Amino acid sequence: MKSLKKLRKAVFPVAGLGTRFLPATKASPKEMLPIVDKPLIQYAVEEAITAGIEQLIFVTSSSKRAIENHFDKNKELENELAQRGQFELLAMIKDIIPNGVSCIYIRQAEALGLGHAVLCAKPVVGDEPFAVILADDLIDGQKQSCLSQMLEIYEKQHCGIIAVEEIQPADTEKYGIIQPEALYEGVSKITNIIEKPKPNKAPSTLAVVGRYLLPSTIFNHLEKIGKGTGNEIQLTDGIAKLLAEEQLLAYQFKGKRYDCGSKLGYLIATVDYALKHPDLHNEFKKHLKTLS
Repeated sequence: MKSLKKLRKAVFPVAGLGTRFLPATKASPKEMLPIVDKPLIQYAVEEAITAGIEQLIFVTSSSKRAIENHFDKNKELENELAQRGQFELLAMIKDIIPNGVSCIYIRQAEALGLGHAVLCAKPVVGDEPFAVILADDLIDGQKQSCLSQMLEIYEKQHCGIIAVEEIQPADTEKYGIIQPEALYEGVSKITNIIEKPKPNKAPSTLAVVGRYLLPSTIFNHLEKIGKGTGNEIQLTDGIAKLLAEEQLLAYQFKGKRYDCGSKLGYLIATVDYALKHPDLHNEFKKHLKTLS
């Protein structure tokens, strides 16, 4: 069994154009869309930090400065809140990134796909295992975050892990689909993976969602595979090549995923999170009852 390297780094591909949310995303990144009072990217970062990630690597574009600003210090705002005595709000914005956690920003010069975005992080990741977190996929792990669940399996199995969930057969063309070989409850060996197959070509209805724990050897394949579906460098295609060399596992996580890359999924997430919000849930629930 390979020696276990601690997983310290997480990559956040945030260079996409967010065209499904135009005009809201014309000047603001889709990852900055709020679910109640926090942007999507903050939920993703909090999940990483809770799992023990020490280095946050954002693969951005020239139009995504709002993300960098969000996680940076804002002395003017901090001083204003302190003067007003709003110390709870002050602590909230000062503690977004705790001590011991660093942020690194890398430019993706062209939108060449998720695989290319991940490849852009190679100089920072080096030869370490790393996580990839897609902020579009907001996952409410309820008792334990999705990434923390995956790390527990990583520590037992010492190999890459991809989060999956069961989908409707008609939806296979929207996802990477795995061919599983069951190992134990919720965990399968991946024997094949295909990017967006038609329903009659899909090896299963287990779809890849936006959480990955990957070995650094994935970079070797992303450098060589060339463009695939959508004329982009697909992470799925790199993973398919990696399977010939290394075992990768699929994990059906415990929790609920919201596809916040779609308008409907985003709205459902907003309603569900508002119903759990400590300051809003009672009044919001009353309002919803007036609509029924």
